[in-house]
Amino acid sequence: MKKLITLSFALCVCVAFTKAQTFSDDFEAYTVGSPLGPQSPDWTTWTLGVDGGTNDVNVANTDNHTTGGSKSIYYSSTSSTGGPTDCVLPFGGTVLNTGQFTYSAWFKIPTGKTAYFNFQGNGTMGNMYALDCFMSTTAGISIQNSGTQVATATHPVNTWFQLTINANFNTNVWELLIDGVSQGTWANAINQLYAIDNYPADANASYWMDDVAYTITPYTLPAVNAAVTNVSVPNGLVSQTRIPSIIVRNLGTSPITSFDINIVANGTPSNQTISGQNIASLAYYTVTGNAATLIAGANTFSATVSNVNGAGADADASDDSKTYSFTPITPAPGKVVVAEEGTGTWCQWCPRGAVYMDLMHAKYDGFFAGIAVHNNDVMMDTAYNAAIVPFIPGFPTALVDRLTGVDPSAMETDFLTRVQVAPKAFVVNGATYNSGTRQLKVSLTYTIQQNISGDYKAACVLTQDSVHGTTSQYNQANAYSGGGSGVMGGFELLSNPVPAATMNYNHVARVISPDFVGLPSAFGSSANSGQIFTYTFTYNLPATWNANKINIVGLFIDPAGLIDNAATTTIAEAVTNGYVSGTEVGTTGIAEANQPDMEISLFPNPTNDNATIQLNLAKESAVQVAIYNVAGALVAKKDYGKLAGGMMLPIESSKLNAGIYFVNISIDGKSSMKKLVKQ
Repeated sequence: MKKLITLSFALCVCVAFTKAQTFSDDFEAYTVGSPLGPQSPDWTTWTLGVDGGTNDVNVANTDNHTTGGSKSIYYSSTSSTGGPTDCVLPFGGTVLNTGQFTYSAWFKIPTGKTAYFNFQGNGTMGNMYALDCFMSTTAGISIQNSGTQVATATHPVNTWFQLTINANFNTNVWELLIDGVSQGTWANAINQLYAIDNYPADANASYWMDDVAYTITPYTLPAVNAAVTNVSVPNGLVSQTRIPSIIVRNLGTSPITSFDINIVANGTPSNQTISGQNIASLAYYTVTGNAATLIAGANTFSATVSNVNGAGADADASDDSKTYSFTPITPAPGKVVVAEEGTGTWCQWCPRGAVYMDLMHAKYDGFFAGIAVHNNDVMMDTAYNAAIVPFIPGFPTALVDRLTGVDPSAMETDFLTRVQVAPKAFVVNGATYNSGTRQLKVSLTYTIQQNISGDYKAACVLTQDSVHGTTSQYNQANAYSGGGSGVMGGFELLSNPVPAATMNYNHVARVISPDFVGLPSAFGSSANSGQIFTYTFTYNLPATWNANKINIVGLFIDPAGLIDNAATTTIAEAVTNGYVSGTEVGTTGIAEANQPDMEISLFPNPTNDNATIQLNLAKESAVQVAIYNVAGALVAKKDYGKLAGGMMLPIESSKLNAGIYFVNISIDGKSSMKKLVKQ
């Protein structure tokens, strides 16, 4: 049954954590098969009322942990998207943001099933998620805060185990324990709690919960006390600069008007005196440190506050200092990782892609190139879209260096793996640009770093930032509107759809040359380290494009179709690098390339025997057809010379092995990629 006990604790410092409140519930006092909420003064649902309806959970006797008992709570989703059960336990009815707190519960999760709960940060459900705990089908536990993973663990399957979370709000030290063993500590971005929400979050959710308990140990504020509650340094790569951010909190009853702070970044100290303030009791103040370069190995940042209100030591020395340490990844020299993301203005979840692409660019500038490939909207590049669609299961999806597609929120994992892989060639973008004629000439210079063999390819992409328009075609569908689907970079504050006047689209794929597959045999059948190859591309930029927002992304593609390396620059940066004469790949008239004056179809598809390309060309055009397998290898190619009008071009697919192929039809250098399935 539920128990509420008040205890007293005395510490050997001049301030105290006193009158601890302890709650526990083993569910033995309740009626099996009946909703929990109406039977308990403590448990409720998402509405914070006495529910007893579909959001409530029934008391079960199918399994339990309590010695000598027979009852527990069983959560199971009846919906493919989770719920509807949404059971809430407030922690005493107030927001907890000082003192210490411990929560524990026993769980039993069957094989192949999931469990989930979250901590709410205040009394408005859904307004502030202080913590999310995901327990996966593979027995993994992921603790996340604001979408960032802060702790991981594993749990026994189909066996009762105890999960405990400790939080010291004064020092902002949180800890996860499994069966009493610590799994790690972290500083929580949201350092406060109000309630726990138990929610079966997906179709696989199924778990028992028993012996729930929490302890609240309040903190008695002294007159003067400043605490360092967080030292935050954005993670990054070796050689990047990062600026530490320190949060100082007034954990005294008197306002703080001044203090000194010493910040040590990788052994280099700096001191600041903060004065002329009026920091109220329990309020926060953020101090920005000096930029520091990340180094190989452990990077340690610490902060210590002193001389509060000019009076020397404050009343509680235990919270004056905090240290944060991490080991950044060392990138391979010359490496740039590319993410191509399928997106569209019609796609209600695609704001997620926009947010994470911008985050990756901001966090890994110089090492990351994002390309937003639009689908079926006003910004679509027809050839690029047609080529990427076969590789993505839905929208939004990102291909990091053309690995298997992932959700944009998971790009960083693949990025951190790929950025450590030494590239087989360095790429340098050069350019000349005539603002009068709007002709852009791009040179991609490849310097081979390792001996290579096989069909490596070259390609050039133009993207544009801050693309916007005034018509409804530029409206962005937005499933995050209203905040019901969580925080998403500010999109939760915008309408659905987001009007065109509010939207600026970044990383928009404008054109890829010569095509998605790349220029075949660009480096011969083999090349040695030190050899240099240069390919040039000419573009006549449409007047509607802002040349100052154009980015050039040079690609080096390996025989398997993966992007081995890249280079990303603005036009101005490429001009500074200098244009290098080389092998001309072709001139692209972009306005026509996106909407070519031609009709193309491929049938039958799938095919058991032969397939046919049907063309209808409005003018005489040079036609080439190339067929690639899924690995990007060329399996057939034919040059038809000049053709016009309607015609049928046979493909002897009977000679192909069963599988998926990509048929690239080039019309006067403008490419269209079709997927062909051979049965």
